Amino acid sequence: MKNQDSIETVRDMVIGCMQCGTCSGSCINAFAMDLTPRHLWRLVLMGDKKAIFNSKTFALCSACYYCTLRCPQGLPLTEAMAALKRIATSENEAVYKSSAKFNQAFINNVRKNGRIQEMEFMTAYFWSSRNPVLPFQFAPMGTRLLFKRKVGFKKPPTAGSPPRLEALFRKVEELENR
Repeated sequence: MKNQDSIETVRDMVIGCMQCGTCSGSCINAFAMDLTPRHLWRLVLMGDKKAIFNSKTFALCSACYYCTLRCPQGLPLTEAMAALKRIATSENEAVYKSSAKFNQAFINNVRKNGRIQEMEFMTAYFWSSRNPVLPFQFAPMGTRLLFKRKVGFKKPPTAGSPPRLEALFRKVEELENR
């Protein structure tokens, strides 16, 4: 589906929010969020895009659906969080830019190889970030993984993306471009 998301469409999704706090109390990631989900919905209702996209709250949503299942108003809160992620990605918001590049590098690697090739994937991600310091932030973890033989420099043999997997990627692209 083409990006039809906007703050107004998200506002329409949460317009019935009565600020009861059930979503915040249900959220398994609320402890790590800078704003509670309830606070985020209030900002959405007020149309405060700057505050919304300066927050990490929507990016930390793990789509567990607890908030949606427990909402007394039956609001599609998980879908609203996903819409905020799509808006942030499409508008190239800084808080979500790195995650979008990571996700794209991951998908490209799986599509090319039929599975994840860690070294190739991380190289593509670092290259796309254009941040020369970023690889050094991952160096301690990479070193530990190398010593434990969880990753290596030798590329395992693959025949590329299996036909069924390629068909799946084409179908997703078709659905996204509607």
